[in-house]
Amino acid sequence: MSYSNLTRLKTISDLHRFNNMSPPEHPLISLIDYSKINPTPENNELKWVQQFYTISTKRNVTGKYRYGQQSYDFDEGLMTFFSPEQVISVQLTEEDAKSNPSGWILAIHPDFLFGTLLATNIKKYSFLNYSVREALFLSEKEEHIVNGILQNIKTEYQTNLDQFSQQIIISQLELLLGYAERFYQRQFLTRKISNHQILDKLEQLLENYFNRDNVVDNGLPSVQDIAQNLNLTPDYLSSMLKSLTGQTTQQHIHHKLIEKAKVKLSTTNLSVSEIAYGLGFEHPQSFSKLFKSKTKQTPVEFRTAFN
Repeated sequence: MSYSNLTRLKTISDLHRFNNMSPPEHPLISLIDYSKINPTPENNELKWVQQFYTISTKRNVTGKYRYGQQSYDFDEGLMTFFSPEQVISVQLTEEDAKSNPSGWILAIHPDFLFGTLLATNIKKYSFLNYSVREALFLSEKEEHIVNGILQNIKTEYQTNLDQFSQQIIISQLELLLGYAERFYQRQFLTRKISNHQILDKLEQLLENYFNRDNVVDNGLPSVQDIAQNLNLTPDYLSSMLKSLTGQTTQQHIHHKLIEKAKVKLSTTNLSVSEIAYGLGFEHPQSFSKLFKSKTKQTPVEFRTAFN
């Protein structure tokens, strides 16, 4: 895959600009009318990496989607789920100009979840964790349920935000994910699940590593260690991951580190030093430096924003 025209979308505002839309009403969550997006493709192709989740309902979408290296299997009335840090591409066809696509795109930045249980629990949904590469096909009744929840989320963030707003939206999002899980189980009875085995193993390997009791003694995971556990050479693993996700092995390790750090900073009273040691850093200063380079905030500044 060529990365010469790869667009990196870091914020919800970036997503709106990418689709030539007006700025979002909320910086961390937005429900977009699919019929109103108007991207500017290069050579009839759109290719991007996003640092947020998107959950979409779509009809009459004719472009050919790829997620990493695999084709995204979908046709008409359906839902799609895309996770942060994955390469997504759409090859547009002549039919796209004639089609009349409709539906909704719910974009949620991970920062919206911090300070809530969903920040951790979202990993249990396989369709948001690199496991499922198949769209969810909906019946008319199922689509009505999903669209109703999406509109509830939009209504809430459009009202005057108060101390209850985040939790109300989170509750609606958990309801949406719960229904999606139920609908997928129905679909899996008749449709084969496609997955990225190496990505699944890498995600599980990093998850297990940072959940071990002896992380302090073992230190940070190295690219060599990860590659060895996956029975691959470090160079081959990084090249493969770059092709699938646009990130090297080291970048995946850093991403998981920052993800774990954000959860601990927003949901525990551990000191920054305790969090650093718990993640395998020998020196807390090294942790703080990495955290700021990735988030543009110090750990203390990040924590303060959620208090």
